[in-house]
Amino acid sequence: MATDAVQEKIKDLEERLAKVEGNRSNLTMVLFSGDFDKAMAAFIIANGALAMGKEVTIFVTFWGLDVLKKPTMTGSGKNFLEQMVTVMRPKGPGMLPTSKMNFAGIGPRLFHYMMGKKNIATLPSLVDTAIEFGVKIVACQMSMDVMGIKREDLIDGIEFGGVAAFLGSSFNSTTSLFI
Repeated sequence: MATDAVQEKIKDLEERLAKVEGNRSNLTMVLFSGDFDKAMAAFIIANGALAMGKEVTIFVTFWGLDVLKKPTMTGSGKNFLEQMVTVMRPKGPGMLPTSKMNFAGIGPRLFHYMMGKKNIATLPSLVDTAIEFGVKIVACQMSMDVMGIKREDLIDGIEFGGVAAFLGSSFNSTTSLFI
């Protein structure tokens, strides 16, 4: 009899564990925008989900790649059109324009000032935190090729992949966001 009771308890614990594992939700995002406010939202959500124990993947494509650029990125080794894209686009999370109220670059400075007064983390620190604590950031290789962005132009700690990387993560997530 005692063995039946132990077996029943083991079965009950296994079922409860399976239920907990089955409820584990993951988050996948596409970061398409290179706007400061939208990138802030993406990394605040990513770090929040990570703090809740979720697995997070951010697939970064087209203008979103501006968030991942090193501020020291140069146009060397690029053709004329790639050099033009490099010159015209911001380099790194500290140089992004806002989607509204940009005012020739005054808008981002204003937001940085106001956020500093409220002790809100900066976008570069949110990106660093995300990488440090395990957010999987995947730079879209196709977008990089189109825009002439090389792997060495981007920050360390990220991965590179195509749409299959996004879809594979998305199919295993309970939540997918497009920013």
